[in-house]
Amino acid sequence: MRATTAATDVRILDQRTPEERDRPFLPGMGRTWLLPLYDVVTRVLGARALHVRAVELAGIAPGHVVVDAGCGTGNLSFAVLAAEPDARVTGLDPDHDALRRAARKARRRNLSLTLVQGYADRIPAEDGGHSTHGHGSTHVLRHLPRPMRSRKAHGPAVAGNPDNDIPALLAGAGFDAAREVDHVDHRFGRITFVQATRPA
Repeated sequence: MRATTAATDVRILDQRTPEERDRPFLPGMGRTWLLPLYDVVTRVLGARALHVRAVELAGIAPGHVVVDAGCGTGNLSFAVLAAEPDARVTGLDPDHDALRRAARKARRRNLSLTLVQGYADRIPAEDGGHSTHGHGSTHVLRHLPRPMRSRKAHGPAVAGNPDNDIPALLAGAGFDAAREVDHVDHRFGRITFVQATRPA
């Protein structure tokens, strides 16, 4: 496992298995070379308000552990930390370049953040180094749909929620009672907010 550390306690961990090294994934903007535009495009599309709504619905309290699955460049993680600075946040994404951008942004904001290179169907048992023992809640926040993603799936790397697959993904990762708690019809598609719990 490789780790990068900084004075602000920002670290990037590679928790992929050898079999996952060549696993395909859909980059944040649909193409890796478009990543520098990601934050600008999501800002224009109004993603910040959706991040704030996700955090409100999650009911995060001090000491809670939060996993931002598909964290991209970290915007939802930063919304969590703005609302609850004492939460322990782990961003999870397969895209190392996006994680590096998230790390730079966290350092500029002087925030502590763990970033894990990995996949949402294998959420780390201790959430990127944060043990869940002794904490009342672990939250998994699935990042918003990628702004350049078509609503129609183009292959196995693209996943929406047409067959209730987000709760199924969470159940497979050891979470209970996964259910939709709200949704918003946005200009880039329906945003589904799903809540689940995981025993400590």
